[in-house]
Amino acid sequence: MSQLLAIAAGGSIGAVMRYLVSTGIYSWLGRGFPYGTLVVNVLGSLAMGLLYELFLQRLSISPEVRAVLLVGFLGAFTTFSTFSIETINLIEQGDLLKAVTNMLASVILCVLAAWCGLQMARQL
Repeated sequence: MSQLLAIAAGGSIGAVMRYLVSTGIYSWLGRGFPYGTLVVNVLGSLAMGLLYELFLQRLSISPEVRAVLLVGFLGAFTTFSTFSIETINLIEQGDLLKAVTNMLASVILCVLAAWCGLQMARQL
């Protein structure tokens, strides 16, 4: 039960951080492209790669702390469902170029960011 509460706590913080980061990005770059979601997903992927390597390979971290950060915080911080609906909206608006750009950029940049996070942690 304590692990579930830890995940819930991490998730609530991750959701608030997702809102703050994406809102800040949208106020900076506008809403003509889903920049906020893309930035959140790339940052979340980078953090996942970095923390995954550190927590599971390098450091002795309790399962509760791993659950708070990897499952709770990052699970709520990243926004795959938002990415999906924003991409569908672009398609329905007839902006196929932006939809394809969003799909390619999100997948490629997020996988690359996770790999970079792993590499960064492995250099420590």
